[in-house]
Amino acid sequence: MEKIAFLGLGSMGLPMARRLLAAGHPLTVWNRTPYKAGPLVAAGAHLADGPAEAVRDADVVVTMLADPAAARAVADAVIPALRPGVHWIDTSTVGPDTVAELAARLPEGVSLTDAPVMGSVDRAEAGRLWVLAGGPLPEPVRGVLDRLGEVTECGAPGSGAALKLVLINAVIGGVALVSEALRLGRSLGLPADLVRAELARGPLAGAVARTFAAGSHFPVALAAKDVALALDTAATPLPLLRAVHGELTVRPELAGQDLSRIRPLTPLWD
Repeated sequence: MEKIAFLGLGSMGLPMARRLLAAGHPLTVWNRTPYKAGPLVAAGAHLADGPAEAVRDADVVVTMLADPAAARAVADAVIPALRPGVHWIDTSTVGPDTVAELAARLPEGVSLTDAPVMGSVDRAEAGRLWVLAGGPLPEPVRGVLDRLGEVTECGAPGSGAALKLVLINAVIGGVALVSEALRLGRSLGLPADLVRAELARGPLAGAVARTFAAGSHFPVALAAKDVALALDTAATPLPLLRAVHGELTVRPELAGQDLSRIRPLTPLWD
């Protein structure tokens, strides 16, 4: 089986890497804070001292990083160590501009597939992520992605990253709208459970489910980053998302908590 290097073992990267290791792939891992690799090392993965060492013998490199700055920093170390024939899969949410920038820096014979994912920790653990793949999908790449979830082929390089911005901003905006509707209900003296139940009967049902989801971990700070990426990338004004970005950044104490925490507490209105 392909030798895989997995870089970035945060809340999403760790269960994704664990699935690849469980499938029998020889796995080398790296994370900026090495202790997070402990469960994988205990299960048979090799922990590299740095990104370049991690990818040196890999057939497939998978990255799951927080933002464009982290992707660029890792690329600085990784790209000189990539050998011809290596396939790089970036599952981070960094936007199409960053994908194009990284692809332009690759040495001859190295491919980059942008494959950001929809779904949180629970779906990553179960191998039920929604994988949005842009660019080349040779068999080694497709085989790895199939182990992570359901693959949607989006088209040219960067198209997976672009669709991810569309979909994740629809989710974030939906949660923000449900949260505002809950606040409106509170201000009008309605019972929280009644407002939630009736919202869930209408077109916002999916957003209501995500607002009250258990087992998800999508920090407010990362949601704000994804909205900012959309605002910076779009060629058109996005006034609603700009307002959502303000909602996500007005309470710094929530930055590390799940997106659902921007809602009022229920059943007791806070």
